[in-house]
Amino acid sequence: MTQSTEAPELVLAERHGAVLLLTLNRPERLNAWNIPLEERYFALLDEAEADDDVRVVVVTGAGRGFCAGADMEDLSQLGTVDPDAITQAQAQAERRPRERPLSFRKPLIAAINGPAAGLGLVQALYCDLRFTTHEAKFTTAFARRGLIAEYGIAWLLPRLVGQSRALDLLMSARVVLGDEARAMGLVDRLLPAESLVAETLAYAADLAENCSPRSMALMKQQVYQAMDSDLPTAIAVADKLMHESFRHPDAAEGVHSYLERRPPRFAPLESA
Repeated sequence: MTQSTEAPELVLAERHGAVLLLTLNRPERLNAWNIPLEERYFALLDEAEADDDVRVVVVTGAGRGFCAGADMEDLSQLGTVDPDAITQAQAQAERRPRERPLSFRKPLIAAINGPAAGLGLVQALYCDLRFTTHEAKFTTAFARRGLIAEYGIAWLLPRLVGQSRALDLLMSARVVLGDEARAMGLVDRLLPAESLVAETLAYAADLAENCSPRSMALMKQQVYQAMDSDLPTAIAVADKLMHESFRHPDAAEGVHSYLERRPPRFAPLESA
């Protein structure tokens, strides 16, 4: 029997009805992040955003980890590689911003099945919701690598856990387990390891089946914009969007489906 020499996909894509499950697939490296994996992941997000049949995306990791952060073999080359080559690689990576998941218009849920460290933790924070297990491990890692709070985590983390807790996690780079992560607001739900992905997919399926894609996209936009505005501005934006929503077919469908005791039939998300 001949063995295939074809390289495995760095991110696997599997449809579950209207939910797309993406699996970071470098289990031998705890799904450590590198540019090829990033490009594959972001390309799949682009495709999912353009696909009317995909309404929610769940991302998890293969094997026993979610994402162990930037591949240390890549980082170990920083002091020895030609600086021009580094600049060229960075420019290539920056064709699609590393924070691409933050602009994804559909719900994006992380099923964190194991260690999420450094850039892996940042990518988990870029998701809208985070479900995890009691045993999962979280660490910012940066201070113990001589680095800084990378890729916007200094903006995201205090908004989730508060300023002093964010500084604790960043400066100490200590390891936090699932229970403490849930208690401080770093994650949203704790689930048994054996059912983590299945229960996350079930939650995602409920969103896909019963919630308006347009409503969810607008709510994501409202929340992120409101984080940098004041209350009067947020109320004014909500008033404008509410008037527009009353005139949209989804509002009528939402009321009619409720009165008729049937599942709603919401239209796909319109193009941006």
